[in-house]
Amino acid sequence: MNKIRVIKNEQDYEEALKLVEELISRDPDPDSTEGEQLSLLSTLIQDYETRILPEILPDPIEAIKFRMEQASLKPVDLIPYIGSRGRVSEILSGKRQITLDMVRALSEGLGIPAKVLIQKTKLEEGSEYGTWDKRLVAEMEKRGYFCGVSLERDNKNELLKDFFSSLGSLQFTVMCRKSLHYRLSLGTDKNALSAWAVQVFKKAQQVKMSNKYQHGIISSTFTRELVKMSKEENGPILAQEYLKKNGIILIIEPHFPITYLDGATILIDKDNSVIGLTLRYDRLDNFWFTLMHELAHISLHFNQDIDYFYDEIEGVKGVDIDSKELEADKMAREVLVPDNKWENSPAKLIPSPMAAQSLADELGVHIAVVAGIMRHEHKNYYYLNKIVNNFKVRQYFQ
Repeated sequence: MNKIRVIKNEQDYEEALKLVEELISRDPDPDSTEGEQLSLLSTLIQDYETRILPEILPDPIEAIKFRMEQASLKPVDLIPYIGSRGRVSEILSGKRQITLDMVRALSEGLGIPAKVLIQKTKLEEGSEYGTWDKRLVAEMEKRGYFCGVSLERDNKNELLKDFFSSLGSLQFTVMCRKSLHYRLSLGTDKNALSAWAVQVFKKAQQVKMSNKYQHGIISSTFTRELVKMSKEENGPILAQEYLKKNGIILIIEPHFPITYLDGATILIDKDNSVIGLTLRYDRLDNFWFTLMHELAHISLHFNQDIDYFYDEIEGVKGVDIDSKELEADKMAREVLVPDNKWENSPAKLIPSPMAAQSLADELGVHIAVVAGIMRHEHKNYYYLNKIVNNFKVRQYFQ
């Protein structure tokens, strides 16, 4: 085992990441020497990233509006924190800067970090894209979102305007808050979400579809037939083809570094629903749970005046999960491992590889799918590391 040392540069950082991967593959006991080394390395990596990588904070007005959405607050509900109705309006429209007293009140009352609120709003006169981080736009260019046009030849406002206007009338739907539903952490950049979603939808428009989605087709029989494909070596590809035959388009598009997105459901086109997955976690269990969660949104929430569902399945913090997300979670969980099977399985009592394999064989699904559910149910993500980390997904979508 290599000696663990303080991470001082990029080379040390890369070596530490490789060492972490090696330790994770051994699935060490948390109290063992290797388990303690893994914990120490994780702390050192996090410290280096905090020191070296710039922290990207959301705009304070966007942070307030985000919290309002999550807590179903109206502008009048902000009066105790900001002052009069007129002052609330000025703050939300960006016409007035937030005072220190407001920062304290909003931080204590709504749980918004003070370091977010004390920033000056970055409104740029005459441009709806003025607050967009140039690093985000540079990443979009790198991915080819602008069809070869460079930031060096055109300014970011024009590039973004052209990118979104290519959707025509659908641009309004993408940017309109009333048509969006979020399950996200406070630190997620919503501009990045918009860019990601538009790119997913553009990719979906290039897919030739011969069948339309028929609402009601996503039954327990449909989803269980689908998840049984997880046992096949190319299960994710088979799932994509199976969904396409039933009028549902599955698109893979990596997340942006300033988001923590796992998946999204796009219901703009009622003939062909779209599911976008980021594969942020390159694990088979995460792929299947996220896919089932997004299918649940289509099944449960189709035609409910919501066009986009944005979901952080793993790692969402500081947000109360609402009824729609709980419904989708419950349906996904029931599809992957039905309660009646779980309650009578040794896997409920003993989080062992043997118990996971036994339940997987009984259900006719991949062992990684069962292992992921077991880790969640036992609330311990050290369990079954070798199983969940040995089966990758990105390789199928190169």
